[in-house]
Amino acid sequence: MSEILPFESDRLLLRAWRDQDLPAFAALNADPQVMRYFPAPLTAEQSYAQADKIRQFMQQNGWGLWAVEEKDGAPFIGFVGLAIPADDLPCSPCVEIGWRLTAAHWGKGYASEAARAALRYAFERLDLAEVVSFTAESNEPSRRVMERIGMTSRDENFLHPRLPQGHPLQKHVLYRLAQQSWREQQC
Repeated sequence: MSEILPFESDRLLLRAWRDQDLPAFAALNADPQVMRYFPAPLTAEQSYAQADKIRQFMQQNGWGLWAVEEKDGAPFIGFVGLAIPADDLPCSPCVEIGWRLTAAHWGKGYASEAARAALRYAFERLDLAEVVSFTAESNEPSRRVMERIGMTSRDENFLHPRLPQGHPLQKHVLYRLAQQSWREQQC
């Protein structure tokens, strides 16, 4: 079991999950607006199961998809962090950066701010050579975050293997950021 150390950005705290985060997480995952680039919103049971997996991974590794809270506001606005995606993706094995925030907290730069903090953790504390991110081709908001945090797409698009042929979200884009490129961007 690893200790999960919290860390901060200017306005946010990225931290271990608490039991009191779970109802807000279930509400986040049930919101059709938040989940529009996923196959379907999640039930409360599915959200609790997902949170359990996230928490177990973090306890085993000391890092993962951190719960995010505003320093001077909401105690839980979603998650941002690092994960190891399933082996059936063309970019695997890899470490992915991802985020999911409540709609009420969109448009404030929080996803980019927290993602930059997570990248710093990935490259400085974990010494990862590279971090990837991927999303449905139509997910322009997430693609803009990927670009804002310095990631680039090299036309390595793919069909997500767990979505049925012809599904409107099956086409995915892949973005990458190498540690060396990240370090050059910090200068």
